[in-house]
Amino acid sequence: MPKLKTKKSAAKRFRFTATGKVKRSHAYKSHILTKKPTKRKRALRGAALAHKTDVGHVRAMLPYAAK
Repeated sequence: MPKLKTKKSAAKRFRFTATGKVKRSHAYKSHILTKKPTKRKRALRGAALAHKTDVGHVRAMLPYAAK
């Protein structure tokens, strides 16, 4: 059976925690930041967890990532 390919776009966007949860970054933090309040930009700074309904899709795109 051939090796599975990792979806490189997903590999750049998602990381796995030690317990197997999927970390992701927030959207709306890349450009046009002058009109956004500082409080909103600060809240978007940290990582978030992917929703449980999306975890299966992420795992399929990253077949050799730590689980």
